[in-house]
Amino acid sequence: MIKYYPLDIGIAFKANNSDLVNFHWETNRIWADFRLPGYEGSVVRVTFDNQCIVRIIDEMPLSTESDPADWEGLIPDHFAYLVEGAAFMQMQSITWKEITGARHYQFCTGWACLDVISAAEPTFEVLSSALTPAAE
Repeated sequence: MIKYYPLDIGIAFKANNSDLVNFHWETNRIWADFRLPGYEGSVVRVTFDNQCIVRIIDEMPLSTESDPADWEGLIPDHFAYLVEGAAFMQMQSITWKEITGARHYQFCTGWACLDVISAAEPTFEVLSSALTPAAE
């Protein structure tokens, strides 16, 4: 069983209409920007300030990695999760996981998914000059 625990990032948006638009790697820090659909020119930045193992994968192969009958806690169109029991975490070094206390986070859009394994918790920041919904 793979358990998904939704994370509240402080802003609601349709994750299926979003996409990963920028990824930055430093030795002990990563950040990724995801487009905020409905908010012209705005992104939500996800940051981890610690060592990380990451994977960026298209949603389709991710959906075939395990049996959907084994998924618990997914919410349609939700963006950020803490994940327990997924194959990506299970294939990592047992020693590294035990020493660091790392946990698995997943950020899903309609085009790309970012998996992050880290002892740090993510922080979220909306980057925009004016956070007002775009005209629909």
